[in-house]
Amino acid sequence: MRKLLSLILSLMLLLAMALPAGAEAALSEDIVILYTNDVHTYIDGALSYDVIAGVKQELQKQYKNVLLVDAGDHIQGTAYGSMDKGETIIKLMNAAGYDLATLGNHEFDYGMDGCIKVREWAEYPYVSCNFYNEEYYERKDNVLDSYKLFDFGAQKLAIIGVTTPESFTKSTPAYFQDESGAYIYGIAGGDEGEKLQADVQAAIDAAKAEGATVVIALGHLGDDLASKPWTSEETIAAVSGLDAFIDGHSHSTVKGKDVAGKDGEAVLLTQTGEYFNRIGMMVIDAETGAIATDFIELVELTEKSTDAEGKEVENVVGYELASELYTGEKWVSDAAVAEIKDAWIASIDEQLGAVIGSTELTLDNYDGETRLVRSQETNTGDFAADALYWLFDDMGLDVDVAIMNGGGVRNKAVTGEISYKVCKNIHTFGNVACLQTITGQQLLDALEWGARFAGGEKENGGFLQVSGITYKIDSSYPQSIVADDKGVWVSGPTAGYRVLDVMVYNKETGAYEPLDLAATYNLAGYNYTLRDLGDGFAMFDGAVNVLDYVMEDYMVLANYVQAFEGGVVGADNSPLKAKYPGMLLDYGTTNGSGRIVIEVITK
Repeated sequence: MRKLLSLILSLMLLLAMALPAGAEAALSEDIVILYTNDVHTYIDGALSYDVIAGVKQELQKQYKNVLLVDAGDHIQGTAYGSMDKGETIIKLMNAAGYDLATLGNHEFDYGMDGCIKVREWAEYPYVSCNFYNEEYYERKDNVLDSYKLFDFGAQKLAIIGVTTPESFTKSTPAYFQDESGAYIYGIAGGDEGEKLQADVQAAIDAAKAEGATVVIALGHLGDDLASKPWTSEETIAAVSGLDAFIDGHSHSTVKGKDVAGKDGEAVLLTQTGEYFNRIGMMVIDAETGAIATDFIELVELTEKSTDAEGKEVENVVGYELASELYTGEKWVSDAAVAEIKDAWIASIDEQLGAVIGSTELTLDNYDGETRLVRSQETNTGDFAADALYWLFDDMGLDVDVAIMNGGGVRNKAVTGEISYKVCKNIHTFGNVACLQTITGQQLLDALEWGARFAGGEKENGGFLQVSGITYKIDSSYPQSIVADDKGVWVSGPTAGYRVLDVMVYNKETGAYEPLDLAATYNLAGYNYTLRDLGDGFAMFDGAVNVLDYVMEDYMVLANYVQAFEGGVVGADNSPLKAKYPGMLLDYGTTNGSGRIVIEVITK
């Protein structure tokens, strides 16, 4: 049925475009919504903000009512976002003509002040029905409007913003607190999703009371199992009155999926994937209210030629846009937006383009399209943790262990030349290295917290890549850690640890020795994990700071690369291994060097 509707819409547009010369076609009364999600500042591809600006302009030649919206996570991800904390990205979104956005968890990555600046820079509003001010553990008013109503004459469209409660731990909980650690901002969730669902239902009811005839959620919830009970599908199933849900957060590619709402009516769920791989397009029929969705995708135009060795090769010579619903020019780019984008890319590439090393290895976190670093050891995870270990060791400080949360390691395959920009694309957040003295028990609790989903289907940004230790995870043993309603660690497991056989490298003996729960160890990490409750790591409360805010994360990597002889990173030529021959150091395979073993142990 949806394909048939798309075909009818396309035929209607073609007929309108075939009018005699001089005749002016009436603009369609249908509502068009263009949408993006999880762009994460990947602006340097062929499909970018200049193209989406051109697409919107093309559609405005055919439709009276055209909106452009974003479902979150647009200011963080690469150096193009982090170098000015998202300001230029917002300039691009303003220039492209965005009409509305909601907050993703990464809109909080530059602190609450940074989040406020983003909203001040934006010439379009942000909406969220479940992001609120909190005082003395009581909910006060919402920080943002819950929805925006667009009056299109016969149709009144309400778009409701929804923000994931995972923002507390997938950003930094400290950003939501005052100096004493009391929460002053809240994001409604609930242990079973009930608070989130109540806020969404309240927004739907308020919008309808204001005359909305069509209600669409613009949410950053996702359909990832790790986000339960706050996923988009669970939310849809618990509320009534929604017509569609434009989603983000899980980086899923969902062209259009019917999900039954509480009243049994089908709600159309859609999400564009990630990194500007495609643009979403939704058309709401003005007469029937029927909703169709499609993706506007990039098609490479190629030509064959012969290389210097006489072999036939295909070269990309241009691009087209392909979609069943989009019938504008096949390739468009707004010159003003492109000028802003190109100037910013050139500026960042110049600042960070200096080559500092190289590698013939492939430092990676993926197996095909499967992201590994949040569920198992990877060679890039090892490399990142070793860089932290090396930083403090090379400073002459006593460091025993280093940890790196998997969610902070963002790259796909890295090989060849290594520049500051490459390092920045591995570590995009701008976190700062710290060294703390902790107990063995705190370290065990941290490993257990990171390993609580290991061996299952859920990803976990808090999965810990490590240096200076090895450990095993019994994937068959159920996790029983106690966490609060915001997903922050409260206490260790009530039914025993999944993490076993933790061994710490002893620099004096050159051997790995069993972890002593009563002993103290010096732990290297980033402020996100050690100090700001990132990913819910609260077990370090009471740790003693040895040295804080030493170096930004991408510079920690660059410092480590430059410590290799000639800046050439090989499988086993780490300066750490040269200094400590007994350390387990081998970057030769994506799956790492065997520091973390995940297996079924319980019978």
